[in-house]
Amino acid sequence: MATKRDYYQVLGVERNASEAELKKAYRRLAMKHHPDRNQEDKNAAEKFKEVNEAYEVLSDAQKRASYDQFGHAGVDPSMGGGRGGPGFGGFSDPFGDIFGDIFGGGASRGGSRSYHGADLRYNLKISLEDAALGTTVRISVPTYVSCGECKGSGAAKGSKPTGCQDCNGLGQIRMQQGFFTVQQTCPSCQGSGQVIKDPCASCHGQGRVQQQKTLSVNVPAGVDNGDKIRLEGEGEAGSKGARSGDLYVHIHIKEHPIFSRHGGDLHCEMPINFSTAILGGEIEVPTLTGKVMLKIPAETQSGKVFKIRGKGVKPIRSSLVGDLLCRVLVETPVNLGPEQKELVQKLHESLMSDNRNHSPREHSWFDRVKQFFDELKHKH
Repeated sequence: MATKRDYYQVLGVERNASEAELKKAYRRLAMKHHPDRNQEDKNAAEKFKEVNEAYEVLSDAQKRASYDQFGHAGVDPSMGGGRGGPGFGGFSDPFGDIFGDIFGGGASRGGSRSYHGADLRYNLKISLEDAALGTTVRISVPTYVSCGECKGSGAAKGSKPTGCQDCNGLGQIRMQQGFFTVQQTCPSCQGSGQVIKDPCASCHGQGRVQQQKTLSVNVPAGVDNGDKIRLEGEGEAGSKGARSGDLYVHIHIKEHPIFSRHGGDLHCEMPINFSTAILGGEIEVPTLTGKVMLKIPAETQSGKVFKIRGKGVKPIRSSLVGDLLCRVLVETPVNLGPEQKELVQKLHESLMSDNRNHSPREHSWFDRVKQFFDELKHKH
């Protein structure tokens, strides 16, 4: 019979190693020697078994104390030591602690499993005015809430859940296959660790029921498209009394008939008539909080942008209020009568006969066109 190596040497730790140091050493060696990762190494399975055995003993305070005092004899059942030998039956469960950490899952020792409720998403459409100024909205959310009849336990009045006998309340069962242990959710209790023999009639043992929940959402001033408001604990109720999830309200701003928003600034297009563009004047401009008068200087060109300071939106993450940017569009008169057409014709003749340049953009554009064709002609 081969002599067993010292367990501390197997894990490569000092005899006074802490629990965290033992776990770290085991994690590293178990991953290193796992047979699935070393299929060409015939000794990998033996090394893996040796590492498992060492950690099983040293991770259990009682077994470790016995081993420190008596060596292998203190934990070898054939020599009167220990309570279950180097198998998984009487020792701490390294797979639950270690591989559960690595791969996710695994049940907590000695306790039932409950699942916290799922987070929910609600898409909230609001107007630009409400987004800019803030508002309070009532919403109705279909969700799961804790059963009022059984207070979330899932058991009928006068009864309570009992520990699952198939998994001993762990929520997981393990099957030994050679050197490997396969862990899976207990089919009897679905991982909860508890069995409800007399389920609640209202929730059928689930501990929660589906319901429309009405909530009040405070929308702060300055929110924008894509912003989220988190309502803690307003998601789905957890199972078996576990904590509820959260509700995330996603903001979507409806298209506005006049304004478009870019950050804190508002943009709009304002049509002005031909005579106002030529002679100047004042026009009434709407804002989110009322009306203001905008002065239009004489000879204003179409496309000119006027800035009205402080009439935009104060973004939720900024201390500065944006501006309102008005782009004026000069409209060409339509539906003219004979007399009006005659006046326009006289104006046109007067402008054309005057030596002054009344259309600077037009002349500038034609100059560039002439230069383009001249350069094109010289190239050929």
